[in-house]
Amino acid sequence: MILKRLVFALALFLATLASQVPEFAQQYRQRLGGAVDELNRIITAFDADAARMALTRESGLERLKANADRFVRQRAEQIEGDIARAARLERQLQSYAEAGPFNRVALLARDHDADIARRAFEAFEPAVPVTSEGLMAAVAGFLVGWVGGRALILPIQRRRKQPRLAA
Repeated sequence: MILKRLVFALALFLATLASQVPEFAQQYRQRLGGAVDELNRIITAFDADAARMALTRESGLERLKANADRFVRQRAEQIEGDIARAARLERQLQSYAEAGPFNRVALLARDHDADIARRAFEAFEPAVPVTSEGLMAAVAGFLVGWVGGRALILPIQRRRKQPRLAA
C-alpha cells in the first residue's frame, strides 16, 4: 500500500514538473522578444547615426572597419554581430508565433538561444498551468510518473504475492 502511495506522489510530482515546461517556454519567448527589441533599438540608433552622416548602414560599417583605431574597428564587429543576432532571434520569434501550442515546446528544445534560456531559467517563476498546453503537459507528466513508478514496484509486489515454501 505504501508503494502505491509513493507511485502516486511521484506521478503528482512529475505532473507538476511537466506542467511548468510550457510556462518556461512562454517566459523564454518573452525574454526573446525583449532581446529582439533591444537589439533593434541598438541597430536603429546606429542607422540613425549613419544617416546623419549621409551614410547607409553598410557604408557606415565599412568606414568603421577601415578606421586605424582598433577600438573603432571592434565597434563595427559588435554592430555586425548585433545585426546578425537580431535577424536570427527575429526568425526564431516568428517561428514561435507560427507554431501551434504544443509545437512551441518542441521548438524551444530544438532551437533556442542558450544565453536567453539560461537567463530565463535563472528568473523562472512557476505558474499554475491554465492553457491546454499546460494541462496536457501535466497529464503527460502524471502518466510518465504513474507508469514508471508502477514498473519500478512491480517486481517487489510480485515477490510479496508468491507463496513461501515451508522449510
